Amino acid sequence: MTGFNNIIGHEEIIRHLKNAMQTGKVSHSYIFTGEPGAGKKLLATTFAMTLQCEAGGTEPCQKCDSCKKAMGKNHPDIIFVSHEKPETISIDEIREQVIHDVDIKPYCSPHKIYIIPDAEMMTPQAQNALLKTIEEPPEYAVIMLLTSNADALLPTIRSRCVRLDLKVVDDSLVKKYLMEHLHVPDYQAELDASYAQGSIGKAKEAATSEEFSRMTQNALKLLKYANTMEVYELADEIKNLSTEKQNISDYLDIFQFWFRDVLMFKATREIDNLVFKQEINFIKEQASVRSYENLEKILEALQKTKVRLRANVNLELALELLFLTIREK
Repeated sequence: MTGFNNIIGHEEIIRHLKNAMQTGKVSHSYIFTGEPGAGKKLLATTFAMTLQCEAGGTEPCQKCDSCKKAMGKNHPDIIFVSHEKPETISIDEIREQVIHDVDIKPYCSPHKIYIIPDAEMMTPQAQNALLKTIEEPPEYAVIMLLTSNADALLPTIRSRCVRLDLKVVDDSLVKKYLMEHLHVPDYQAELDASYAQGSIGKAKEAATSEEFSRMTQNALKLLKYANTMEVYELADEIKNLSTEKQNISDYLDIFQFWFRDVLMFKATREIDNLVFKQEINFIKEQASVRSYENLEKILEALQKTKVRLRANVNLELALELLFLTIREK
């Protein structure tokens, strides 16, 4: 199902867009900005579909010819700008797909809509070329720039677009969505929602990824038994962990949730706000043997490890230092 009613969060932005459609004050250019996975594309495509809908309401009817084409991703008047190189959108791509195309009237709709994902990748030349169209668009044109870094767009472009900032979605809404739509069990949804930090896209990815669930199991095994393992066993585990370079920041996030849980439980004795509720026996035990000081130290060490890895320090060494802190009593 598509439509504004099925979008989680972003109520203010949806209100703004619906109001613009109701009052006939749709702008010619928008910037949707927010973290990766926040829902920029979903909002933009739903807006585009509603603008083209033959019913002319503030929700897409999903039954008319136009809506069917939009849902099938083959609407001739909703154009997604694509690019060849992974990191840049060139001036030629903007010229070919937007500037030379925009003067041709819409094929079968009231509007001609251009959606530019990763708009921050446009070269300054491409942005300058686009600026003219944004300044003097044909009556029917609507341009939507999607970006996770609006500051990378030229000030002249930013000042001429309506800017919509996507806020992160509340964890409880993300969790509810995962349980209702993807039938993820309670404790797993709790973890996925915490991990996603307000991004529905990231939460869906975690919930449906076998890789993420394997990592979680692996991380929990390490966290539960790090203090009772023999030194050589722990060394082996660290060696294995350091072969998973691409996943290491996810592992560190999971470690962080765990020690935050231990600290929370130690301070409040409450289970409700824990991410790893189903591991309560282990959390209780760790809360009783670890001091506040020790837990603060571990959380600091986790932050330090993240910084070290960004500075490209030897991964195995960074993990060894981290686990030394974890094993301290």
